[in-house]
Amino acid sequence: MFIGHYAPAMIAATHPKAPGLGTLFVAAQLVDFGFFGLAIFGIENFRITPGMTAMNPLDLYDMPYTHSLLGSSVWALGFALLIWLITRNKTGAIIGGIVVLSHWLLDLLVHIPDLTLAGSPPNLGFGLWDYPAIAMPLELLITFGALAFYIFRTRSKAPRSKLALVLLVILLLVFQAFNWFAPEPDVADLAMMITALVAFAVASFAAAFVSSTRTLKHA
Repeated sequence: MFIGHYAPAMIAATHPKAPGLGTLFVAAQLVDFGFFGLAIFGIENFRITPGMTAMNPLDLYDMPYTHSLLGSSVWALGFALLIWLITRNKTGAIIGGIVVLSHWLLDLLVHIPDLTLAGSPPNLGFGLWDYPAIAMPLELLITFGALAFYIFRTRSKAPRSKLALVLLVILLLVFQAFNWFAPEPDVADLAMMITALVAFAVASFAAAFVSSTRTLKHA
């Protein structure tokens, strides 16, 4: 799952005490920020295995610090603590932490059994990546259903609001199309890892731009 991870961020952003949408986009992909960052230094590892699943060739065989439930929980607690230290907003900190943890729960739907509870077997995953006819519409539905919810619960406060939304939609569609339809990589190299990190960062900046142009309807 890629853009589907942003669905909890968009829903959470409608809470009056939630962090900004850009911050919540970072939270939604924090686990993958961590994974690719650690992979650059060989602390976690993956490889390309053609046919690993019907939808992508990623063999995610070594990711105990980010994609175990325990590891994801530590990242969630750390992010929540950071928000609290900066803002002293306890509710916002809890919301941010929940969005971080949602990453593991959504991955559980699509991953083949390569997720763990604490870095060792049993391995978990419902494997929807092997069923594109289910996984693809599901990802689009939850992503753009959540975006519609966010739009419904907010209102424009700047003339560029529509432009910001259009740019975010285009960006998410382009990223997801690349994820689904780009030629499979031959190797899990540094360029691939950096590209993923840049994509997550760009999506977060786009979300922050949207957030700067909108406010809650009851605010």
